[in-house]
Amino acid sequence: MTDGQNVETLGTVADEAQEAAGDAFELNGENMSVDEMMAAFQALQDQNAQLKKDNCKAVRRYRREEELKPYQAELIRMQQYLESTGSKMVILFEGRDAAGKGGTIRRVTRYMNEKHYRVVALGKPTEDQRTQWFFQKYVSQLPRGGEVVLFDRSWYNRAMVEPVFGFCSDQEYRNFMRGVTGFEKDLVRQGTILIKLYFSVTKEEQNRRFERRKNDPLRQWKLSEVDVQAQERWDDFTNVKYEMLKKTHSTHAPWTMIRSNDKHQARLNVMKVILNSVPYERLNPELDFVPDPEVVVSGSRELETMEAQRLRSGKFQG
Repeated sequence: MTDGQNVETLGTVADEAQEAAGDAFELNGENMSVDEMMAAFQALQDQNAQLKKDNCKAVRRYRREEELKPYQAELIRMQQYLESTGSKMVILFEGRDAAGKGGTIRRVTRYMNEKHYRVVALGKPTEDQRTQWFFQKYVSQLPRGGEVVLFDRSWYNRAMVEPVFGFCSDQEYRNFMRGVTGFEKDLVRQGTILIKLYFSVTKEEQNRRFERRKNDPLRQWKLSEVDVQAQERWDDFTNVKYEMLKKTHSTHAPWTMIRSNDKHQARLNVMKVILNSVPYERLNPELDFVPDPEVVVSGSRELETMEAQRLRSGKFQG
């Protein structure tokens, strides 16, 4: 169905609903008082306004999904390149709660070949894992040749969530911060394409998304105990974010910041970042592969911005 056909169909649905409501009003009008008729007329207007609003949302959502499709096709072509060359790719999705990581992962992988990608979202470590080398459980999930592995949160839990909530000791935190750059350097040196994405959302937008989760039965499962405290510990997360960027942003494994208040733009630009990391032959060279600088920010630029904020106001802003 084309975009025009989709809009026309939605308009027809709205017209039919309005006509049916009008017919009902006409049939019952002779039995109504003036006040009842006015109330019924107002209800009809409200219903029509809501239908138009819903239709606009549906059309907007449809258009956004259509805008992603050419890039999703490019991701399939990229997969074919990785498979033919035996290359390995690891993509880390990090950031604050409700920043849009999961939705982006779903769009990135929607049309990809399921045989050649995996999404990894590890839970709490088992008792055995607690006694092992910290990176061991992640190493076991690394890709084989021709495969993409997307980590929905990764080893950087130890740099962000764990120290804020006291899930690791200060010594464990320091050991991680000293060792992670060497671990990533080995990955890259041995041929793994490593992409580190940090999703950055404002405090106000995060709160709006949490409220939506509380009130939407389809999203309530997303709301965890950690989420509930995310707003209260906003500054704590900002501080550990700064330390993480300062100590783990490197030339061999740089951070890429994704401004994700606008979920659609975040998803679109993440696809561009991923596609630009591989020298595959473009399916459609006419596509715009240049990331939006308002959405995609280098880790070094983010550090500069945060340091400037601290100089001006005495604290980081986000």
